[in-house]
Amino acid sequence: MPQLIATPTQIPVPGNKIIDEYIGRVNSGDTQTSVAHMRSPAGWSEPGQRPDFDEYTVVLKGKMRVEHEAGVIEVNAGQAIIAHKGEWVRYSTPEGAEYIAICVPAFSPDTVHRDA
Repeated sequence: MPQLIATPTQIPVPGNKIIDEYIGRVNSGDTQTSVAHMRSPAGWSEPGQRPDFDEYTVVLKGKMRVEHEAGVIEVNAGQAIIAHKGEWVRYSTPEGAEYIAICVPAFSPDTVHRDA
């Protein structure tokens, strides 16, 4: 039977980024996939990471900057990017952004492997 996800769970994070998880380890108990709606303010950035999951990101508003070992990619509203498992990436939103992030398998603090 289909499972309705009536509301997301807001995941607490440092700073003023907002993460609403619809599907994933916290909200639905799903370990295979996570789907989250993210809202990041201008100037937000996080440490680099080399995760054990593929991450598919669709930018809805604003712009996301994705640094990787070979350079930088600017992802604008209406565009998407795939960061593959094992690749080093660092996300930031110099001008602010709203986006959907899908991780396969589901995001976990233990599998994101952020830089120190």
